[in-house]
Amino acid sequence: MSYTVINPATEQAVTEVAHLNAEQTDEAIARAATAQVEWAARAPADRAKALRLFADAVDGDIEHLARTETINSGHPISQSRWEAGHVRDVLEYYSATPERMSGRQIPVAGGLNVTFHEPLGVVGTITPWNFPMTIAAWAFAPALAAGNAVVLKPAEWTPLTSIRLGELAVESGLPADLFQVLPGRGSVVGERFVTNPTVRKVVFTGSTEVGKRIMAGCADQIKRVTLELGGKSANIVFADADIEKAAATAPYGVFENAGQDCCARSRILVQRSAYDRFMELLEPAVSGVKVGDPLDEQTEMGPLVSAAHHASVSSYVPEGSPIAFRGSRPDGPGYWFAPTVLTPGPTDRTVTEEIFGPVVTVLPFDDEADAIRIANDTEYGLSGSIWTRDVGRAIRVSRAVETGNLSVNSHSSVRYNTPFGGFKQSGLGRELGPDAPLAFTDTKNVFIPAD
Repeated sequence: MSYTVINPATEQAVTEVAHLNAEQTDEAIARAATAQVEWAARAPADRAKALRLFADAVDGDIEHLARTETINSGHPISQSRWEAGHVRDVLEYYSATPERMSGRQIPVAGGLNVTFHEPLGVVGTITPWNFPMTIAAWAFAPALAAGNAVVLKPAEWTPLTSIRLGELAVESGLPADLFQVLPGRGSVVGERFVTNPTVRKVVFTGSTEVGKRIMAGCADQIKRVTLELGGKSANIVFADADIEKAAATAPYGVFENAGQDCCARSRILVQRSAYDRFMELLEPAVSGVKVGDPLDEQTEMGPLVSAAHHASVSSYVPEGSPIAFRGSRPDGPGYWFAPTVLTPGPTDRTVTEEIFGPVVTVLPFDDEADAIRIANDTEYGLSGSIWTRDVGRAIRVSRAVETGNLSVNSHSSVRYNTPFGGFKQSGLGRELGPDAPLAFTDTKNVFIPAD
């Protein structure tokens, strides 16, 4: 069985990717388990060096990875280059882990007590179609660094850069079966990650609905999970903020990657006294977003990923929608969708549901308490922004908003050296940051009597 990969900017076929069946998946998992035993037994310095060589291989392939991502996913080429460089940086960061992952000596009576962080074994990671390279690296880099093997199932729509990373891993000298990319359907390959007992942990990024099913399946084996799920993040703009900067940057907080981002600030909340001025400034900012050929160096927003997803996003903006204004989109083939600003009522589905496209709603609020109430009126809690010149207010609102990642006077959500994850139905567990490798280990306690 195979799947035809489509270029979303041209609607033309790129290549065919063979899909694995359940038996092939189980065989790959078994090979990974064998490779993991040898990998974990290596000296920490040897594992660290191997990961640095993997990072070097990615660094030497950045342009190829970037062009592949752009053709497969529709990401603007400048964004794709950043993503490939981010994979390299994540690998370099976690290459220090093997030589620095230490346990503890705990004072006890009658002897010596020490702890060890033992690798889990085989980790299965299931990645989404919106950021294939980067989100894959968030799982495989710390998992490998902690001494595990990794089997990776990329999204069916966007598998090509993950496949290439698997090739680079082998070319750099990693054991052939230690990091395997297994293309296939979620109901086949992903299901085996959940049900095969050799897989000790599943890392999933995707929809909340699928995340719930994965968590329920893993519960049968008390299998560990890390889940990074949906979002409906708020961009809160107070009247005392730099309104010009807040309006100018708001499109990039939601329209990056055509809004196909769990961290997208897809609800803009503006204090009522500044609302008219903000909207006046937002319109030219939205019109200025350069939508077009992803291979053009000047492009800022590409197409949606597929025809099916284009239909889904379009269903949120039917004829008669409360459109305040829209940006531009190219004519001709491609799954293009113009950046769209809506001014709906507070209970409209565009305010409550994750659209996952270049559609943003703008709502007014009265005061600080009202802003917090509206921001928290969602089942999600992944990211968000707060715009204010009042440091005290920034602290108060940051503590009160129920979300995992916040930026003050900016829209930055992700750094590889800080933790990332969501509250409520946006996920479970944390990725990235200095402690991420520990999430791929079990803590073992050993007591040695003094006599």
